[in-house]
Amino acid sequence: MSHEIVTALVVFVLASFVGFEVINKVPPTLHTPLMSGSNAISGIAVIGALLVSGSRAWNVTVILGLIAVVLAMVNVVGGFLVTDRMLQMFKKKEVKA
Repeated sequence: MSHEIVTALVVFVLASFVGFEVINKVPPTLHTPLMSGSNAISGIAVIGALLVSGSRAWNVTVILGLIAVVLAMVNVVGGFLVTDRMLQMFKKKEVKA
């Protein structure tokens, strides 16, 4: 059990480091498209959280999975709303005649 926790902790630290470096290297004009891409990754988090929380017995894993589903869905919905607003800014405005 402790070997799995150490492995998961190493993966979490490496993913955090890679994410921090990627965000720092991206210019500010590309932050919104990057955020749109991260929405797709949040969809993967939702599926993983659903699989983890699919157990019938209530325990810590189910509660953490439920929290993960809620937070990932907030990220997905918010990201799509911001992306939609950004795309509205690039539409041509109708000329009033």
